[in-house]
Amino acid sequence: MIRPLDRIGSIKLKIGVLVTAAICAASGVFWLGIGTNGLGMLLAVLAVAVALTVTQILAHGMTSPLRDMTAAAEGMARGDYTRRVRATSSDEVGQLGRAFNLMAEDLAVADRQRRELIANVSHELRTPISALQAVLENVVDGVSEPSELKTALAQTERLGRLVSELLDMSRLDAGVVPLRREQVPAADFLAEVVAQTSVAGPPVRFAVDVTPPELTMRADPQRLHQVLANLVENACRHSPPNGLVSLRARRCDHEVVLEVRDEGPGIRSEDRERVFERFTRGEPARDRVGGTGLGLAIARWAVDLHGGTIRVVGGGAGCLIRVTLPAD
Repeated sequence: MIRPLDRIGSIKLKIGVLVTAAICAASGVFWLGIGTNGLGMLLAVLAVAVALTVTQILAHGMTSPLRDMTAAAEGMARGDYTRRVRATSSDEVGQLGRAFNLMAEDLAVADRQRRELIANVSHELRTPISALQAVLENVVDGVSEPSELKTALAQTERLGRLVSELLDMSRLDAGVVPLRREQVPAADFLAEVVAQTSVAGPPVRFAVDVTPPELTMRADPQRLHQVLANLVENACRHSPPNGLVSLRARRCDHEVVLEVRDEGPGIRSEDRERVFERFTRGEPARDRVGGTGLGLAIARWAVDLHGGTIRVVGGGAGCLIRVTLPAD
């Protein structure tokens, strides 16, 4: 249903019409009460003129945030997310302006992340594709070596890992990944993670400690395996040759604490929160293939789904990452 003032294209004019209608209604009641005369009609016309003038002056300041929002929205349509609305009033228009500024900031962040995603994915794809192209050219020319085929296989595995992690990130953003919790024996679970870990480069040693030995965790095995596998592979990638990667599980009050420690260079305190962002990587270890920069972001996502926390813990040599999960 069309409202009475919907056909008027200016909010200032709508306010003017509203004020005029109110004055006319009041004047009509006044005339009916005292009778009509020339002076009364002149005063009514003068009141309407004064009311319209004051309304237009005051409405100009009231509606300026709306005009700013219109201009900013047009700029956003062209890809400019830098414009903001000056919203100083405490009324509904001011609230709308502040909400608009918050939306503009969110859109600017999303647009920056989109651009970074495209740039990072392009960079990540370029390296293995270039290596594969070089190997295939040597195969065509008949000068390939067995070691080159190993390189091609490693780069193919890297491509597969990148695609798999990108799919996981898309599911993260869509929020379509349910959890299937069950009781998981901690000792068997950590042993399986270690057994399935593929170490690229010099070998490392593993140590697993579960206290008490019969400790169980209520978690989604697939998602939790994803978390621990990412942490262990990162630890192996940054450990020195024959370094020790330690996995520990223990119960603390109403939580299960999982820890992965390595003997690598560690993570600087100022970078300990940033490493869980997408496409953020530390310096790769020598002679090791670098990660995709998505592993820790996916690990945080999976831990958040469980209602737990994940963080880099300071103190001691190397890097210690601690995961806490609700015990029940």
